Amino acid sequence: MTVHRPGKFSSSPSPQKATEPPRLRLIAVIDDDALVLEATGELLTSWGYCVLTAKSDRAELARIGEHEQRPDLIICDYRLSGRRTGIDVIGQLRKALAAPIPAVIISGDTLPEHLRELRASGHHLLFKPVAPTTLRGLVEKLLQRQDAAPDP
Repeated sequence: MTVHRPGKFSSSPSPQKATEPPRLRLIAVIDDDALVLEATGELLTSWGYCVLTAKSDRAELARIGEHEQRPDLIICDYRLSGRRTGIDVIGQLRKALAAPIPAVIISGDTLPEHLRELRASGHHLLFKPVAPTTLRGLVEKLLQRQDAAPDP
């Protein structure tokens, strides 16, 4: 479990209005592969995001509790240890945080029944290998949509 924070001189991922203070966006990343988790965390951090990484939803909830800020976005691998799926984990995080946080599932799975389940989940889906530009475009699009949504 790691907290990645952007460096002092990182540029923000999207321009802010001059009258608004910049808001550091928090992204939760869940993957049971330590190398993928670290690389994804570092990539997102290089784009100016604060990132909480963990290998499970329980570990991620603990990290979020320590950070005291609800994530703006969840990025989760589809196949996780213990026969859990990204769909399960995203649902658990949303329920525990009582918020419809936007989510992205990353999958290398090509089994037809899994593809049907993934598409039916309603989550945004990216297939491995994911190009950094593709990931960045989707992250920025989802965060901009969240900014444009009216406050509850």
